[in-house]
Amino acid sequence: MAGYHLSICFKGNSMVKLLIKSSLSIYFVLLFGGISIHAQTNEDCLSCHSDETLTKDQNGKEISLFVKESVLKSSPHAKLQCTACHTGFDMDNIPHKENIEPINCLTCHKNVPVKHAFHPQMLKAKQPATSPDLNCKGCHGTHDIVPKNTSSFPFTKAKIVSACGKCHNAIAATFLGSTHDEELQKGNAAAPDCLTCHHGTISNKNGNRNTLEIKLSQERLCFSCHVDNPNVRSKIAPTVKFIKSYENSVHSTALHKKGNSKAATCIDCHTAHGIIKGTDSRSTVFKLNVPQTCSKCHGGIVSEYKESAHGKAIANRNMDAPVCTDCHGEHNILKHNDPSSPVAYKNLSSQVCSPCHSSVRLTDRYGMSSNKVSSYVTSYHGLALKGGSREVANCASCHGAHTIKSASDPTSSVNKANLKHTCGRCHPGANENFAIGKIHSTAVEKEDPLLYWISTTYLFLIFSIIGGMFIHNIVDLFRKAKTKLLIRRGRIDEEEHGHGLYLRMTLSERIQHGTLVISFFTLVFTGFMLRFPDAWWVAGIRNILPHAFDLRSIIHRIAAVIMVSGSLYHFYYLLFTVRGRKLGYDLLPRIQDAKDMVNALKYNFGFSEEKPRFGRFSYIEKSEYWALVWGTIIMTMTGIFLWFDNTFIGLFTKLGWDIARTVHYYEAWLAFLAIIVWHFYFIIFNPDVYPMNLAWLKGTITEEEMEDEHPLELEEIKRQAYQQEVKNEDNENKNI
Repeated sequence: MAGYHLSICFKGNSMVKLLIKSSLSIYFVLLFGGISIHAQTNEDCLSCHSDETLTKDQNGKEISLFVKESVLKSSPHAKLQCTACHTGFDMDNIPHKENIEPINCLTCHKNVPVKHAFHPQMLKAKQPATSPDLNCKGCHGTHDIVPKNTSSFPFTKAKIVSACGKCHNAIAATFLGSTHDEELQKGNAAAPDCLTCHHGTISNKNGNRNTLEIKLSQERLCFSCHVDNPNVRSKIAPTVKFIKSYENSVHSTALHKKGNSKAATCIDCHTAHGIIKGTDSRSTVFKLNVPQTCSKCHGGIVSEYKESAHGKAIANRNMDAPVCTDCHGEHNILKHNDPSSPVAYKNLSSQVCSPCHSSVRLTDRYGMSSNKVSSYVTSYHGLALKGGSREVANCASCHGAHTIKSASDPTSSVNKANLKHTCGRCHPGANENFAIGKIHSTAVEKEDPLLYWISTTYLFLIFSIIGGMFIHNIVDLFRKAKTKLLIRRGRIDEEEHGHGLYLRMTLSERIQHGTLVISFFTLVFTGFMLRFPDAWWVAGIRNILPHAFDLRSIIHRIAAVIMVSGSLYHFYYLLFTVRGRKLGYDLLPRIQDAKDMVNALKYNFGFSEEKPRFGRFSYIEKSEYWALVWGTIIMTMTGIFLWFDNTFIGLFTKLGWDIARTVHYYEAWLAFLAIIVWHFYFIIFNPDVYPMNLAWLKGTITEEEMEDEHPLELEEIKRQAYQQEVKNEDNENKNI
């Protein structure tokens, strides 16, 4: 070898044999070739090197110089002379060359370093090189080179792992048993071997290459099979869409757009050589191993996770517990503030927490409450989140993201002792009363009996009152419609009426009424927007106005202030104006109102032929008016309670706030349905006024309407008019 002092030592009969063979060779050359010495042949070399005992001593180590003729003749170099490779050798001299150098294969194979990109160091190394990873014989051997197109070639798909493993034994051991190796053993032509991946520069073992370029090359390599190769795609379960979703992930974005060479690619999660199906417990992406895999980059977060209820369950090999990929996704992991991410603020509760915590199977198996999700969804927080709020609490706001612990854990953020601090993040001034009452209130009898009975009572009232109103109006409609029909058919004579107009509402009263109508329906509209955020009309508004929820909240409060202000003015109007006092007096309930209602029902059901006669306000208007007064008081009180939540929860506990919210909700339904069923019928669909009673716009009604709806008031007005007329005539006569 070059640079070494070589000495040939002969042992046993080797010296004698070599001298004899050399002498004979020289003799025959001189005999048959005259005085000129012809080119040295392989036979000349083998005359000595076919001796199995031929050795040399190099640096104290005995090295065989034996060359097996059959091996040499079966190699691709069989037609070449020995001196084609062993240049400058003189068989007459021993050693044959003063400085024996390594064989330089590049003399013939000039483009080998380029083709062997998996050993990129060959390009930089001075050839011929001595290190096995830099020269050819390290892989291909010396005289025993096997032709590429034979089954004995060591780098066929079936043998290459073993061949490469002679040097890369640790890597080969990892590869053996991998999914790729299993497919190789099955003879799958699409399965990758060492050269499938390492035909280009995809590793940075020595750390002297551009890490970013290496990462990009690795990604392209994996995609070349798992995305671009139909033979591979047809044999794997993940779809192309699933695999390519990595391109939209936070990892790919960091790699491609930000040039972050530390961003994770395929091999960071799946490893380079030990790739195993995710269903195999040995796999780095097997569910129980995922936290450890993610911890390579996200060590701090995984440490927090391991202390959580989920992390401890995974440590106990509970396959139902969530790991990183259950929440963040697998390939398409998006940044937490990406609107499409499952862990985005608006998606976390519905897409991440809900699937497990609303699962009947899981809640039954682990004894968890099955209504936590539904109670959150119907809570203010859940409804506001669905409605588009960007500030309201989601699950992680209270329970944490990675440090989720049982409420019984003293270190849990939702432990009763810690709720003051947890709630205080959003509710400044939160005190111990925030922990009194169910956080996830459900109005279920066993869990929240008080809320249950309030809800049940209101439901009974709504169905009975609104149902009674509906039946009352249907019967009234039928009787009046029948009367109108009989008049048109001439079976009943139509009464003649004058053409006079009678004042029903003054301008002040119409303004009060208009203010009430606008504020009431604005409150209903914006209130139900919160309660039913998924309704088609709410979704349509959100699509047009992205910040609709913020506007809804402001508009709702403005409408509430207007309604309360209008109610206070009306109270002033009743007390301090002459007409107002008369209005209040006429609206007072009387025993006659109950009698009128009974008589009206008798008449409408056909038990009486006499239609009851009403004064200025019948039991219909009075019941509606006082229901409005009651509803306004209740809605105002509970609304203030809900508006200033921090103050009132601190004073009356979380349970008190839940009571106010429950009453506010059901009272709103009762008021809204009463207006629709009761009020709208009598001012719009009532056959006596259809298509509409215009008193709320014009302030007056016709004499016919007065005769139909308020005959006693009409008589009183006419009586007073007659008396006034008589009085005026008397005054005129006196003046005459």
